[in-house]
Amino acid sequence: MLTLVGVGHVFDLKRQIHDVIVQRRPQVVGVELDPIRFRALQRRETRGDAPVVYQLLSFFQERIADKYGVRVGDEMLAAVDAARTVGADLALIDVDSASLFDRVWRGMSFEERVRFVVAAIAGLFVSRRRVERELAKFQDDNAAYLQEFGTQFPHVKQVLIDDRDAHMAQTLRTLHASRGNIVAVVGDGHVEGLRRRLEDLPVEVIRLKDLRGATPSPASAEGQGVTFSYEVHPPGGKK
Repeated sequence: MLTLVGVGHVFDLKRQIHDVIVQRRPQVVGVELDPIRFRALQRRETRGDAPVVYQLLSFFQERIADKYGVRVGDEMLAAVDAARTVGADLALIDVDSASLFDRVWRGMSFEERVRFVVAAIAGLFVSRRRVERELAKFQDDNAAYLQEFGTQFPHVKQVLIDDRDAHMAQTLRTLHASRGNIVAVVGDGHVEGLRRRLEDLPVEVIRLKDLRGATPSPASAEGQGVTFSYEVHPPGGKK
């Protein structure tokens, strides 16, 4: 089984992520990180030499995470800790960030750069209520939301979402073939792209809305798990 867990990098999901992994006891836990970002996250370092796109996105995420009382990446560190708890190997399944954000910036047209910078600056002043509205809009129709994003930022979507989906899907396919039971913790915006690319495999999907809506059961209070609603797709993608 391959379990895709969709998270938000600005929400407190540590308990939920821990419970999902402990329940399933996978052979491998994959996280949406590469070695550079993983080291920076462990040390809580700020990459002063990072490309402008990375700095803008990081600053925006940090501002939003602060509104929810967490630090960006807490959910990924929770997945790492849970992997240790169950004795699973850790796989860093994302693309190399050293070149990723440079490629994003270099490939954008002038108009797309202007729209991106303006949107990033405006995002610094977004309210928690606005975050929840945008999240609800995304959850209501993932495809339409990402299509709209792609219309505004075609190159950004191609590099930050589509290309990474393809890379992570291939990595997970290889891991599944050799190791079997895999849990992958990724941003919720990547879940549908990964599921499409892995539709011939047995895939369990747990979305961000499931995690945020989960409440601990008595068993969970004792460290034995929590129940979520989720979808399981057999090989071929048929329900």
